[in-house]
Parts: sequence; structure tokens; C-alpha cells
Amino acid sequence: MHRPIRSFVLRQGRFSPAQQRAYHTLMPRYGIAYAPCALDLDAAFARGGPKVLEIGFGMGEATAAIAQARPDVDFVAVDVHAPGVGGLLKLIEECGLTNIRIIQHDAADVVQHMISGCTLAGVHVFFPDPWPKKRHHKRRLLQPLFVHALAERLGRDGYIHVATDWKEYAEETLAVLAAEPLLRNSVEGFAPRPAYRPLTKFERRGLGLGHGVWDLVFLRR
Repeated sequence: MHRPIRSFVLRQGRFSPAQQRAYHTLMPRYGIAYAPCALDLDAAFARGGPKVLEIGFGMGEATAAIAQARPDVDFVAVDVHAPGVGGLLKLIEECGLTNIRIIQHDAADVVQHMISGCTLAGVHVFFPDPWPKKRHHKRRLLQPLFVHALAERLGRDGYIHVATDWKEYAEETLAVLAAEPLLRNSVEGFAPRPAYRPLTKFERRGLGLGHGVWDLVFLRR
């Protein structure tokens, strides 16, 4: 049987006690089980309004900060790593957030089977794994077919926002996004960091050392 190339490697990781408690007590409330059928996004949040897909949220700090700053927007946060899910659930509880739902599954499957066309206001992909070794480039998430699938699921004036600290990956992603007929660049080349994307501690440290971060914001035609 053919197995698809995954853009991630499952790591066991370690739960802190607080993350583990949050995972077991809050996932039934804020989690959405993967299923190979279209998800009713308005029903998932019990309200209408814009929906943004967050792919790969790490430990959840940026996702929680964005959701707190944009209470009128609902965020579907997708990641595979359980400690990160526990971390985001802990932040949801601490911040009193009601506009985040979590799907712990491969984003490619979620996009293909659960997200209907023209339903998203935006897609965030912040600091995806760059898979820097050339032989691993095939594992990179932002390949043409996946970008096309994301573009198809954007509604009118929807956007895809990518941020990466790997220049070579930024340049490759810029080319992939620019080649997608359903998208247009919001600026010439790379975009300034939108105000809604917070700086992480890791990013601040990298910028202090002179490392670059590249943002790309493309809009649905």
C-alpha cells in the first residue's frame, strides 16, 4: 500500500503535569475528532463569522495570543504533537478563550477531507519545519498541490500567511505561492510582519542575533 510522504515526524515529547491535565480535561470540550467528512465550522463554534485555519501551532503561544486579540475570529488549530496540544489547551483555559478548536491530526488530511471550499477567511502557517537537508525537501508542507488545496478553501478576500526563518525555504515558498493561479501576492515580494502575528521568544532571540524572518501574505483572487 502506498504511504503518503508526511511533512512531520511524530515525536513522543514530554507532558508537563499542567499540560497533561489540560489535555485530558479540556480536549473533550475544545477538540474536534478527525473524520473524513466535511466539518460544519459554524456549528463547531456555535456561531457564524470568519474562520482561520492555523497549521502547526507548536506550544500554542502565538495561536492563543492571536485568538485573544481577535475575539471576533474563530481559529481551527491543527497539529499532531500531543504536548503542544496540551500547551494550547492550558492557554485556552488561562486566557478564557472560546474561539479556538483543536484537531490533532495531519493537516493534509484535515484540509482534504474536513474543510469545504470557500469557507476560510485565512490560513496561518508559522515556522513550518524547513526540512533543511536537500533529500528531505520532499517532506516540506508547502508543496504546489497542498497550496492549491488551501487556496481552494479560501473565501473571497481570504489570505494565506506564511512565516519562516529559513531564507531558502522562504524563497521556495514565495515561488510556489506566486505560481498558484488562485492567489496573488499582497505586496511585491515578502511582506512586513502583520501586527496580529506576535513575536515569539525564539524569534526575538534570533532577530537579536541578526537572523532573518520572512513573512508572505497572499490573497485569494
